[in-house]
Amino acid sequence: MRYIQRFFEPPKEESYFLFGPRGTGKSTWIRRRYPQALWIDLLEPQELRHYSAFPERLRETLDLHPDKKVIVIDEIQKVPELLSLIHALIEEKKGYQFILTGSSARKLKRVGVDLLAGRALLKKMHPFMAGELGSDFSLEECLTFGLLPLVLESRDRKGALETYAALYLKEEVQNEGIVRQIGHFARFLEIVSFSHGQLLNTANIARECEISRKTVENYLQILEDLLLSFTLPVFTRRAQRALISHPKFYLFDVGVYHSLRSIGPMDRPEEMQGSGLEGMIAEHLRAWIDQQPDTWQLSFWRTRGGVEVDFVVYGPKGFWAIEVKNTAKISLWDTKGLESFREDYPESQQLFIYRGDKKILQNRILCVPAEEFLLSIHPNRLLGEGLS
Repeated sequence: MRYIQRFFEPPKEESYFLFGPRGTGKSTWIRRRYPQALWIDLLEPQELRHYSAFPERLRETLDLHPDKKVIVIDEIQKVPELLSLIHALIEEKKGYQFILTGSSARKLKRVGVDLLAGRALLKKMHPFMAGELGSDFSLEECLTFGLLPLVLESRDRKGALETYAALYLKEEVQNEGIVRQIGHFARFLEIVSFSHGQLLNTANIARECEISRKTVENYLQILEDLLLSFTLPVFTRRAQRALISHPKFYLFDVGVYHSLRSIGPMDRPEEMQGSGLEGMIAEHLRAWIDQQPDTWQLSFWRTRGGVEVDFVVYGPKGFWAIEVKNTAKISLWDTKGLESFREDYPESQQLFIYRGDKKILQNRILCVPAEEFLLSIHPNRLLGEGLS
């Protein structure tokens, strides 16, 4: 597969963390962007032992390479003790730019990401966006295999997905000793996949997994720390109706969702595709937000009476309510949630995303084919720009 140019734009001279799940292409992108950088790969056992034993060896390494000013430390969470020294080196103002990649925030949250005290920016690498793939983007194919570079670059995409969860179970969970019962965690992964795109109910998950609710909450936090999942809060600004309080849960990639979710005779393919499409759009919105210079909020809206809007994007330059349906035809009922939201928030813009092939206007709501909407999302454009 040809190299795909990413939308991601790094800081020019400042040091930064670059977080993202395994397989999102962080290392590939960095090697192309900084071909002359000094590279320290903590996934290599010898490098890991070298710096784990004596983190101060980093200074010795830099002294041996005085011409290297860009230093990449891959998988920094493996040796979080390095952060104290990196902090000191940045403070010395010798012109170093540190690029610190990570696929897990768990150790850094506990041990010392705050040690840099804002001296390094936090950036995120997501799976591919449809706009990055351009003409190579196929909605049907990506709804099955997802948008992970690691998977899309594989000749055996199905096999790559099947081993992805095992990779995390073995390398990130089991080897790090994060959980005691790896079998319970594997069972939890399958059960929690049914919550993708749904309200998160920890009591129900605990009952299905036959483990305590506290254990489920711990497992959910592990998934989030490993950057494999995220939740959306309810949009509550200027609320005029009684709203629910449970967040919505998503796995970070639709292909991973498909690989974890077991399928039986009672499962309808269109239901899985609906959850997959919603998750794909959620991930695109997150990627768009993470590349904006301002602070934006991604949430959803649902009243206690069951009126819902899938996504609410709120920020300094826009306010959108977005509903997603895996349907080729739009009924009058499909846009009722957006109409109710518009009554409460007339300043918002409403978008209805569906599986049809034409843009139409229904009840003053722009309805856009899913593929066209996904391809239109670009960090340098506002949502919906160029669609109307």
